[in-house]
Amino acid sequence: MVLSDRDKRILNDLISNPSITSMALEEKHVLTRRQLGYSFTKINEWLKINSLPAIERTRKGQFVIDQAIFSKLNSSYEGAVSSAIFTEEQRVQLIILMLLSSEEELSLNHFTIELEVSKNTILNDMKQAQVFLDDYDLAIRYSRKHGYLIEGNEFQIRKLLIHITHQVLQMSNGKNRLEDLSGIQNDLLDEFKRRIEKVENKLNLKFTDEKLVTMPYILILMLRRIQKGYEINSFSIRYEELSDTKEYQATEEILYDFNEITVTERLFITLHLLTTNVYWSEYINEEAIPNLVPAINDMLRQFEKSACIYLQERNQLLDKLLQHLQPAYYRIKYHLTDTINFQGSLSKEFKELHHLVKRSIGPLAELIGDDIPESETTYITMLIGGWMNRQGESIEEKIKAVVVCPQGVSVSKLMFNELKELFPEFVFLDSLSVREFLDYKLDYDIVFSPTQLETEKKLFISKVFLGQDERYRLRKQVMLAIHGYIPNDINVDHVVDIIKKHSAIKNEKALIEDLEQYFNRDDDSAVVRQNATQREIDLDELIVPDNITLRDSIGSWEEAIRISAEPLIKKGKILPEYVHAMIHHSLDDPYIVIGSNIAIPHAAPEDGVKEVGMTLLRLKEGVQYGPDYTINLIFVIAAEDKKQHIHALMQLMNLAGSEEDTNKIINASSIEEVHEIIKYYSSDRS
Repeated sequence: MVLSDRDKRILNDLISNPSITSMALEEKHVLTRRQLGYSFTKINEWLKINSLPAIERTRKGQFVIDQAIFSKLNSSYEGAVSSAIFTEEQRVQLIILMLLSSEEELSLNHFTIELEVSKNTILNDMKQAQVFLDDYDLAIRYSRKHGYLIEGNEFQIRKLLIHITHQVLQMSNGKNRLEDLSGIQNDLLDEFKRRIEKVENKLNLKFTDEKLVTMPYILILMLRRIQKGYEINSFSIRYEELSDTKEYQATEEILYDFNEITVTERLFITLHLLTTNVYWSEYINEEAIPNLVPAINDMLRQFEKSACIYLQERNQLLDKLLQHLQPAYYRIKYHLTDTINFQGSLSKEFKELHHLVKRSIGPLAELIGDDIPESETTYITMLIGGWMNRQGESIEEKIKAVVVCPQGVSVSKLMFNELKELFPEFVFLDSLSVREFLDYKLDYDIVFSPTQLETEKKLFISKVFLGQDERYRLRKQVMLAIHGYIPNDINVDHVVDIIKKHSAIKNEKALIEDLEQYFNRDDDSAVVRQNATQREIDLDELIVPDNITLRDSIGSWEEAIRISAEPLIKKGKILPEYVHAMIHHSLDDPYIVIGSNIAIPHAAPEDGVKEVGMTLLRLKEGVQYGPDYTINLIFVIAAEDKKQHIHALMQLMNLAGSEEDTNKIINASSIEEVHEIIKYYSSDRS
């Protein structure tokens, strides 16, 4: 009998991890208890046919495996029994390894003999191997003269070689399989291990154990291809970026007795060293990749804000992330990212953390100039999550909220940001359309929406834009519903009495002062306080005629922001650095687009705002913003705080909702004509 692929995978799991439980197998392979039982019966029947003892299962779902099974299936001798438990996926990987590493021409017989399956099975596996190679833009070709070969760009073939070597080494008895199929001899392997140790000494670091095992095989197979004439001719590596590195100099420890290794090949091997993870380094060179440390720091700041936590000893965490992200920088930039397979099901909290990390990863992606692959964000999440566990932090107990708005992406994001400011202690997971909300997978506690929704969670109806009184009422309503009290209505004396029951107080007076200062602080993270005396500013009071500029066209988006902001600089309401901050933030913030041709660039008050102000730049022909937008109306917003401009912004949103009036502004012939339209919207029309 022949085991199915599912049965083979389960048997391989049992051999490689005997302590695995029935429940873990069910979760990993998405099986019911009955399905696992059926596979277990088939496995024991197969073991009996091959003269091996059955695997027993205890009442607690654990397994008892006879040593004879390990001896037979994990021995260096690969007979019919061990080959019979290859899954299709494993056969595909081994076929690709043979195509990449063989020193002789390969025929169909080579594959059938090595894998001990029929020709029809191999032909089917070849088709699956081609599907795998499609992702690398490579092809399997056959000719009578040269047999089976992989053809295509050599850079892509090297990427494939690195990946497949890693995958085969993860198999049960993978080292022996790799050495047998590739013909790598032990003495050559030992020699390259010594050379890699010299590289470690030269660079004052230690590669991870996994990389230390993999690197000799990869280097031997790469050099074998070079010697056979398969060389990388050109690829998008910047010579200046790699040639000055210590890793480039360290390649001499590997290549000293290899003649005629081209500069391009030496650069590729340098890149392989740079992309290899280390677990220890004598030094961390912050200058090796300019601006990497600020990018990591910005990423952590965004994560802290999204997760509503404060990371303790963050400099140590930053160093830990830097150690991982230095090699990851090169992996991502040159598309050499390893595929990391995480076993088992991920916890609910990890999924939420991962979601928040992905939302915070922007500064790193901007620095590298490419999207961050899932495997890298997952590993970053593990590092940050482990750090949080160490300091006792968790988002599990925090209130998690989503914002559901049917009025389009831009309006939804504005509502999302407003509510984040109003409830800084909540973790806001996403702003969603109604359709997205119906299929949302992450767990949440409360929903904010301007419309009624069907949900079992707490739903709070909120307008898109809230006045000061409305903000106060909404916060009070939410806090009473969730906690049964409003956080600033806390009796400090009562809190002190509770503390006395459980601990000794050294200085009660100082404790009371600190608690009162904390509970009654009047900043952005405290409860919103009602302020009836602050007058709301209308749109036409901010966008006065002096703040309106009419142009037919502008050369670039950056120039458009500078010209639009000039009136505020001349009046001393903003500093020049505020303009730079607006340009920087707009590079990765498409949510400043609030209509088909309207944008509201802005930055934080601390970036250089002296006094509240708004301007308008009208462009008849429009200016390109990113790949998707042509902008005709640019409203620069400068606010002293996070509330002062809200009333005028609400009026601006009403204007943005009228295609007729925005078109009138775009085609206006005078500033006075534009200001009349703005005056029309400078009263409550919502």
